[in-house]
Amino acid sequence: MNSPDSSAGILTIDLAELKRNWQRLKSRLNSADCGAVIKAEAYGLGAGRAIVQLCQAGCTEFFVALIDEGVYLRKVLCDVGLKANIHILGGPMAAGQTLEEFNLIPVLNSLVDIAFWKEKHPQAPADIHIDTGMARLGLSPSEVEMLQKEPQRIKGLNISYVISHLACSEDFKTTMNADQLKSFHQALTLFPGCKASLANSSGIFLGDKYFFNLARPGAALYGINPTPGKPNPMGQVIRLQGKILQVREVNAPQTVGYGATHQIKGQGLIATVGVGYADGYPRSLSNRGFGFLGGVQVPIVGRVSMDLTTFDVSNVPEQLAHPGALIDLIGPIIPVDDVADAAGTIGYEILTSLGHRYQRIYKTIY
Repeated sequence: MNSPDSSAGILTIDLAELKRNWQRLKSRLNSADCGAVIKAEAYGLGAGRAIVQLCQAGCTEFFVALIDEGVYLRKVLCDVGLKANIHILGGPMAAGQTLEEFNLIPVLNSLVDIAFWKEKHPQAPADIHIDTGMARLGLSPSEVEMLQKEPQRIKGLNISYVISHLACSEDFKTTMNADQLKSFHQALTLFPGCKASLANSSGIFLGDKYFFNLARPGAALYGINPTPGKPNPMGQVIRLQGKILQVREVNAPQTVGYGATHQIKGQGLIATVGVGYADGYPRSLSNRGFGFLGGVQVPIVGRVSMDLTTFDVSNVPEQLAHPGALIDLIGPIIPVDDVADAAGTIGYEILTSLGHRYQRIYKTIY
């Protein structure tokens, strides 16, 4: 961890709020279970810490993308004496021995995966993924048809869950959600008695028809709004602050930053903060984004560069704009979704891009 003196940015991660977000989602699910997607280092925030906190809150089903992620998290849980199921969304990848050794559950995404797992590890648990509309991973419609004709392909498998993934769950008006739900129900007739999972973060807000036995929220756990266009029901998990390195007086006709994309219109103050796109603070925020200093909104002026971003602090009380002062870049008054909108991207990308040069502070107290 970087020290406060040597870091130009502070990333505070509220693990207590992460727990509360999981509990908020769990409370909506009636009798269905609530898992947690913690792939990509728990969306960039630290999967090892996240899995311990969520497991202590009652979560028992975790999903990651890669086998290496699962191995690491199994070791984390063993070190603290906790137990949970860890599912590998990317599939077995011909690494069955590793999966069994670390008690990891692969998601079988094709008939090839199914044949491999049935031949090599018939007693070990696995999930089966049905593609109902993403055309990404999962058994394609033609493979599902083949299973209907040849059900012996899955006979004897130890199936934990049959899963699918919603493509447009954040759009409550689209007919695609209902179409996928129908396709999933049809596919489930091939797996009588098996537990099923469909809803992601936004899917939890589509209603209990989408709950089945287990929901798999990801983004909402970390404070991203699962109901775009409506108030965010989730708490903000992160706060990113950038340290002011220098404050300087400027006046017209000076320009700021690479490409001279911002021209000073009058006398003012520019604060240079030691955070840039190398830290995951997007270059696309150039001349568009903003921060807050002393409760005052301060716009980004000029281009975000690799290590530095410049803010117009002319309207901030002079005693607050000084080297060492912290400008809020994300949360709590600048939700990650707002930053993503200004950057022309999504909150997922903002969170997973946050670098390792920040001083990271983890809060665990309710």
